[in-house]
Amino acid sequence: MKIFNTLSRQKEGFVPVNADKIGIYVCGPTVYNFIHVGNARPYVVFDTLRRFLRYKGYDVKYVQNFTDIDDKIINKANAEDTDFLNIANRYIDEFFTDIDGLNVLRADVYPRVTEEIEGIVNLISLLIDKGSAYDKNGTVYFNAHSVNNYGKLSKKNINELESGARVEVNTEKNNPSDFVLWKPAKPNEPYWGSPWSNGRPGWHIECSVMARKYIGDIVDIHAGGEDLMFPHHENEIAQSEAEKDGNFANYWMHNGMLLVDNQKMSKSADNFFLVRDVAKKFGYDVLRFFLLSVHYRSPLNYSAELLEAAANGLERIRNCRRQIEQATENHPYEDEFRASFIDALNDDLNTANAISSIFELVKFVNVALRNGESPNKAWLDDLDFMLDLLGVSDYVRNGSNDDIAVEVEELIVKRNEAKSAKNWDLADEIRGKLTTMGIVMKDTREGTKWHYDRN
Repeated sequence: MKIFNTLSRQKEGFVPVNADKIGIYVCGPTVYNFIHVGNARPYVVFDTLRRFLRYKGYDVKYVQNFTDIDDKIINKANAEDTDFLNIANRYIDEFFTDIDGLNVLRADVYPRVTEEIEGIVNLISLLIDKGSAYDKNGTVYFNAHSVNNYGKLSKKNINELESGARVEVNTEKNNPSDFVLWKPAKPNEPYWGSPWSNGRPGWHIECSVMARKYIGDIVDIHAGGEDLMFPHHENEIAQSEAEKDGNFANYWMHNGMLLVDNQKMSKSADNFFLVRDVAKKFGYDVLRFFLLSVHYRSPLNYSAELLEAAANGLERIRNCRRQIEQATENHPYEDEFRASFIDALNDDLNTANAISSIFELVKFVNVALRNGESPNKAWLDDLDFMLDLLGVSDYVRNGSNDDIAVEVEELIVKRNEAKSAKNWDLADEIRGKLTTMGIVMKDTREGTKWHYDRN
């Protein structure tokens, strides 16, 4: 498999630290609100990466953190007159509701900042002892000049970063690029004891501690959205490699941003769409399929029209599977579809090309059935294999078993029988009932296709 390594800016053959074991660390949410569609993209993308690596035979340890102490969490707790942990726990529960809906497999470990304070304090103390950090009146800063290659991930030069920067009046930092590892608590804020002050960790230090604790000295793949590349991941590298005088992560993967009107989707820009609101209209499965429809490194435009296209595409696959799900005979055929699907995922997790392979198989099956061939279980096996790796097989395989879908199928059969008997009044009556149920139908040479009208 080849992975585009953000560190080198090129595709590299993937070679894990251990021959059969992989450690993946994915930056998780700050839990003060529901996740939006842009937040969900890395969770779906790197879940698919994990599924594919497990298919390839690797034992994958997947770690994703929760930032459960932060200014936004504290502010929300104050606004609701409650404890900050009540806010964090509430939105961790809501996070699981959404990622379960998106069929994202649970991580092996979900470390929380508030449960890792001892390790964070120990690392900061070590960095001070090594001369890479310093205490100024209870605030501890990392000295970005203490490492030789600060900026190697984002390709930013520290001198260029500082040439246009201004050290604020009365600042305690030695250099503009230095960043906070520990900060004193403000009045009425939660805090933990430390040698420097009663306070709490800075943002970047938490992931260095959690990644090393739960994966080891070297992380195989560290992943997240491209907006985390600088300063978060850059600062992680600096403090982690200052600690161990060696490599922190071998491969860095960053997904492109979700765009709305050419702007990054974000809560701060107030242009976001919550996962659960989109799921109410289109379904979690359609949203997952949509998020995988474009290569993960490319920006992805969000619109209702594109989600509708994803819904129709998934329905097309589902209709194909319905036609062959009872296949019992398994006979060989010229199968380039599974191979091209695997090749696409081997090429830097190209899910867009992988999905194209699925549609090529669907086209092949529909033509074969139209030409009078009997359903082949090999087609079904290949289709299910590909859908399983993308995490959308439950909908395609089992969606037709829900009560509404069964009723729709029965009504369509009755309508087709009425049409064959030239009972047009009954056929129109059934169509009217289906329309009232929110079903859109299209009569094709392969039979009647249908989907839910989500408007």
